[in-house]
Amino acid sequence: MRFLWLVALPLILLVAALPARAQLRCGAFAPYPPAAPAPRTNSYVVGVFHSINAAVKTQPYRVLFFGDSITERWDEPLWGAKAVWATNMVPRGVLNAGVSGDRTEHLRWRLDHGNLDGPPPKGVVLLIGTNDLGHGRPPAEAADGIRLTLLQLREKLPQAPILLLGLWPRGATPEDHLRKEVVEVNKLISRCANGQAIVYADIGGALLEPNGVLARKISPDLLHFTAEGYERIVPKLDPLIDRLVPP
Repeated sequence: MRFLWLVALPLILLVAALPARAQLRCGAFAPYPPAAPAPRTNSYVVGVFHSINAAVKTQPYRVLFFGDSITERWDEPLWGAKAVWATNMVPRGVLNAGVSGDRTEHLRWRLDHGNLDGPPPKGVVLLIGTNDLGHGRPPAEAADGIRLTLLQLREKLPQAPILLLGLWPRGATPEDHLRKEVVEVNKLISRCANGQAIVYADIGGALLEPNGVLARKISPDLLHFTAEGYERIVPKLDPLIDRLVPP
């Protein structure tokens, strides 16, 4: 018996020394797995991906903001939103890591292929999944893609708190089918937050008129946003980032 204990002890110590696998409060939402991580081949997209890989190694930052075109376009001259990013995100040390057109499986691939190869951030902002809906996926599948992205971030950045943003509204009115699906996704992913390692915030209502309409002056294509749209968002987002990573 003593011999068996001496044999087992090193194995017990080894297992105890292994890092615990990241877990979330939420389980799978769909009865089937979401799409596996996959790269994109569009030349523009590949260029943005490589620029993010270079930026995390060469530019100072405190927060990584992962997302799709809603994130990427915020830091571009298109529709005049770049100044809003410069005024609100740059002083907070936020690095734009959005890639237009990305779905959740594309971001998950990026996380394994260089987007996290720089110094670990103090915090992460995540806004991803609207393109999953636009690709025809049901809300549960889109939410599962977000859930797996959260798991991946927790495993790779165990010390960095995550601000999980609910998807922002799209479609002209509350009756639009994609608007309804956004609401459904947000209800699901909110279950993954615990208020500490993962903080959930649904701030997209700031983009809407009092009657729930998404105005063209805010979103000309009812998906992306003008400078006025981002200006509505920052009073909600800035304090959330400041609490996530105190200045």
